Amino acid sequence: MLVIVLARAAWAGEAAPAAADPALEERVLTLASELRCLVCQNQTLADSHAPLAIDLRDQIREKMRQGQSERDIVNYMVARYGDFVLYRPPFRPATVLLWLGPALLLLAGMAALVRRIARRRADSKPELTAEEQARAAALLGSDQDGERR
Repeated sequence: MLVIVLARAAWAGEAAPAAADPALEERVLTLASELRCLVCQNQTLADSHAPLAIDLRDQIREKMRQGQSERDIVNYMVARYGDFVLYRPPFRPATVLLWLGPALLLLAGMAALVRRIARRRADSKPELTAEEQARAAALLGSDQDGERR
């Protein structure tokens, strides 16, 4: 029983501190959900528990307390970390491959698959020599005209 109780305590996480200003916390989380965690890369700042993500959320909170707008904070983050920090980067010449890359890879894969299937079909239909055709006809019991004996 002691092991179960201790194991359950090990699974418990630290509770998030209660916000002094719930409206501010909502704004922070809304903006943090638009920014990428630089450590996790597949999570937003709002979802990540990485120390850097926590620090960045604290920076957002502090800048909002100073009266900066969401656009000012996003511009600051982009200036500091680049477009990568945006969870949905803008469509620009520098990010074209990011936006179109998956579709291009899918099209290339489909083209390779079609070519491979076409080659396989062409290779699977061997031409019979005259001798093989005569032997096949003899085995099937048909004459040259295709009539069955």
